Amino acid sequence: MARAELLIVEDEPEMADVLRQGFEQDQYTVHLVRDGGAALRLASEHRFDAIVLDVMLPVMDGFRVASALRKSGNRTPVLMLTALDSVTDVVLGLESGAEDYVTKPFSFLELSARVRALLRRSDPRPLTLSAADLKMDTESHQVLRGDRSVNLTPTEFRVLHVLLANAGHVVARKELARVAWGSGTSADDNNLDVIISALRSKVDKGNGPRLIHTVRGFGYRIVEN
Repeated sequence: MARAELLIVEDEPEMADVLRQGFEQDQYTVHLVRDGGAALRLASEHRFDAIVLDVMLPVMDGFRVASALRKSGNRTPVLMLTALDSVTDVVLGLESGAEDYVTKPFSFLELSARVRALLRRSDPRPLTLSAADLKMDTESHQVLRGDRSVNLTPTEFRVLHVLLANAGHVVARKELARVAWGSGTSADDNNLDVIISALRSKVDKGNGPRLIHTVRGFGYRIVEN
């Protein structure tokens, strides 16, 4: 499967390096420019899957870049990244054409999750998700490991669905808890460990390569190895 291509527009060298390295580790193809004019030129020449756009930029600020993209008919999803956090600034960013808005300082794990959400919303959601020989039909709710049917509870299915939809990427504990039980559940709820243990028993145990991995201090991910 081809890697998603991101355009990162950030003029501060240290922050630009953090974003580039983080997204490359998340298996994206990253293109980095450092001013608004260069961003517009490159976006007109190349199709990107998403744009991470700082607001405070040389030549042309992020608000003007997003507005110019939309006026030209470019519908690439845009996430704005800035230290500006007033309601007026957020509204201006969204009205200029951005789909999402993250303020500095931020957790890269959250930023990466926001970008994945943009990509999911911009593309038709596949009916079948897979990793190695694990397959999930999201319409019939059938799950197979090889040719063996895997019977899951509704909560187990929801958690596995999120992990498969983000295969190769870390999904935070708090996100998995939210999906499983709603936004009021603590990310440290031991019930999540019970669900993950049940999924490993049903999906991984005695079924070839282990797919569900713990990323300590962050969450879980499905990796094909």
